[in-house]
Amino acid sequence: MTSTLTFSEANSSSSQSAGIFHPVLAPALLDRLRCYGDEEFVSESSSLFIRGERDVDWFVILDGAVEVFEGGGNGRKENIVSRLTDGQFTGELDLLDNRQNLVNCRAVQPTWLLRICRASLARIMRSETEIANLIMQASISRRFNLVQQATSGVILLGHVYSLDTIRLQRFLTRNGYPYRIIDAELDRDAEVLIRTFELTQAGLPVALLPDGRVLRNPSITMLADELGLTDLRDSAVVYDVAIVGAGPAGLAAAVYAASEGLATIVIEGAAPGGQAGTSSRIENYLGFPTGVSGQELSERSLVQAQKFGAHFSISREVLSMSKSDGIYRLEIEDAPAVSARTVVIATGARYRKLDVPNYHRFEYQGIHYAATAMEAGLCHNEEIVVVGAGNSAGQAALFLAQTAKHVHLIVRGRSLQATMSDYLVQRILASSQIAVHLQAEIVGMDGADRLGTVTVRDNVHHTSKTLKISHVFVMIGASPNTAWLRDMLAMDDKGFIFTGSSASSSAFFGTNVEGVYAVGDVRCGSVKRVASAVGEGSVVVSDIHRHLAASKLSQQEGEKPGLPLAASLRTVMPTYSAATL
Repeated sequence: MTSTLTFSEANSSSSQSAGIFHPVLAPALLDRLRCYGDEEFVSESSSLFIRGERDVDWFVILDGAVEVFEGGGNGRKENIVSRLTDGQFTGELDLLDNRQNLVNCRAVQPTWLLRICRASLARIMRSETEIANLIMQASISRRFNLVQQATSGVILLGHVYSLDTIRLQRFLTRNGYPYRIIDAELDRDAEVLIRTFELTQAGLPVALLPDGRVLRNPSITMLADELGLTDLRDSAVVYDVAIVGAGPAGLAAAVYAASEGLATIVIEGAAPGGQAGTSSRIENYLGFPTGVSGQELSERSLVQAQKFGAHFSISREVLSMSKSDGIYRLEIEDAPAVSARTVVIATGARYRKLDVPNYHRFEYQGIHYAATAMEAGLCHNEEIVVVGAGNSAGQAALFLAQTAKHVHLIVRGRSLQATMSDYLVQRILASSQIAVHLQAEIVGMDGADRLGTVTVRDNVHHTSKTLKISHVFVMIGASPNTAWLRDMLAMDDKGFIFTGSSASSSAFFGTNVEGVYAVGDVRCGSVKRVASAVGEGSVVVSDIHRHLAASKLSQQEGEKPGLPLAASLRTVMPTYSAATL
């Protein structure tokens, strides 16, 4: 089983795909690029870059040829990914961030190149629209191919239903990192690997890295660091805005802030997308008439923010926030602190759990909070349960019904219509694969090493029935992720953050602390919809501009000076609408 990205650009015909993967820059475009870099000559077999490097330069081939290849490691032979010739260029999505790259590159004949550094590439992405679009299309398609082939990534060896195996698999999938999973019980290669690396069944799962290293049941933080996914930048940098959380609201804020020239960083503890990123299909989001998966939406938004220069720090939680001399300091888990002039809280919410005996014992070993292709693969042709009456539960039931043997939708209320969109209700009622249990709830769970049975109580007839179920999808809402802020921001009794007049702030998304804003599901009174979260994330940038402009004006009038604002800060406020991405 391999993870896959969902960028639609990669799903083209073979002839179209060749042009997207390896576009050729016309002579006029090459001439425009010459002022951004330096021409140089390299001899045959010269290395341009190797796997694991960061901030690799961008190379345009002027005359000659280079090949991009995946090195060996873990007994794998060298694999040629592509050959690039005149007018073509190197790089994939690693061009937009500081992650370690996934491939190697060398000249296969004497070659003239145009070498362009990252700073100049950033200028190109902002000012050369036609070239930037070609880079984006090629980068997305090339990453899709790397993930789909999974030869350049991690081998994840473990028991496919184990809590830790699923934990690692979910992290790699949602962060778009190539991997291949080997079932320690069923795959014929498993025993060979176990003997080769002197492993034990009890010591699984392990992540086998391309360079031959073995990580034994690593934490998410360790895995992210070892794979080069973590971007731990210089702690001396002072950002204009730090966004905590990379759900739809945080990603929208990043896109709009970075596109307006603000120095922007996004800090996310797991993976971009938030709860929306776990949705199998969102069909009522404006501009996507056939629907869009939560992961595809988050992937596109992430790339869009990086295109404008936003920085992302993934796999790190924010532990606390303090303020000194007008600058906010965010303490980060096992990483340097981040300093910023404004902060946007977009941490969303954590999944609610059922109050059922043995519940915690089966979390991620039969109990799931997301319904994506990864989870669907775990319960193929099995009878499953979905709990909840909101849109997320309805979307999950319909999606899982495509591969599961049968879906039981457990609803505590009297009807679906009160809490679920009508189009979902009608599809569910028309599906022979879904049984709706109204005024019902799970009262028991049991099993050995993983979930095996579920007891459902009918609250109308006061009867109970035990079903042979190995997978339960819990979609019953969430609680705000604000525990780390309780001593600083004003909240309601449930932990949602007050904003606007409720927080005595003149800014609609402002909190009771000047320069700190809250958007999306974490905000008290927000509408729990993806489109609403995206709208709030985009509009909050106007509040940020006003605050930064006022701070700059107060400094010019002789108040205590702070650190200099970004050179691109605008003193004339831009006008925003509630339009989404």
